[in-house]
Amino acid sequence: MIRKNIAEGRFYPESRDKLEEIFNKIEEKEKDKFNEIDIKKNVIGGVVPHAGFIYSGYEAYHFFKILELQNKKYDTVILINPNHTGYGNEIEVDFNDYWESSYGNIEIDKEFSEKLNIAKGIIASKYEHSGEVEIPFLKKYLNSDFKLVNIIILNQNPKNAKFIAEEIFRVKNILKKEILIIASSDFSHYVNPKYGKENDDYVLKKILEFDLNETYNRIIERKVSICGYAPIMTLMEYSKLITKNPKSKILRQGHSGEVYPSNEVVDYVSILFYKE
Repeated sequence: MIRKNIAEGRFYPESRDKLEEIFNKIEEKEKDKFNEIDIKKNVIGGVVPHAGFIYSGYEAYHFFKILELQNKKYDTVILINPNHTGYGNEIEVDFNDYWESSYGNIEIDKEFSEKLNIAKGIIASKYEHSGEVEIPFLKKYLNSDFKLVNIIILNQNPKNAKFIAEEIFRVKNILKKEILIIASSDFSHYVNPKYGKENDDYVLKKILEFDLNETYNRIIERKVSICGYAPIMTLMEYSKLITKNPKSKILRQGHSGEVYPSNEVVDYVSILFYKE
């Protein structure tokens, strides 16, 4: 079974040549802002946006460029995504055999997926764009023939985030695989740029402090429209399982109004999670 692309031609170009064109455009614009110091970090994972490449690719680039320059080999990339459609289970791990990509199909890590105590299925991912949008970046910038695990979360709360983090950690220790975690999320949606940044920063303070409950409380308190907060919280919790003193750093923060000026923008943040 092959999970077919549904975001191609909408969120990102439909051919490899056109993907290369947009990647070159993004790199040309962002290369002078890239911090070479970050390639020395021991990466656990990252928060990256999943909007159209012409909007959020500039933020996403900074995380994926670190991976390219590190040239580290990963056995498995674990994509953790919000469920925008409502299809599937409360938490579901995709159980296709492959994911389609313009850069070549990606094999699902069935060995890893099977061992997770999470419902298996293909419905949650079938029409969900938030994981798919990360695939071209991974194939372009990750210098390894990795397999994929894709987890989609419908019910976003601290309990589920903690559970998923513990399951990933448990299976990683059994299989002894080198894994990378991508938490796919945009931040405030369709708000005034100043208002959106204030709310995002209010939540980001607790994300950077790895404070699971307060991150969730602040999102609920201000109704901050961060669409993938459970994936972010899962990465936070997993980082604390990997090391006693995890670190995080904002790589780039921006919004769609930087591309097309507007008073109603979507915010994008890329965050590096690492250990020393």
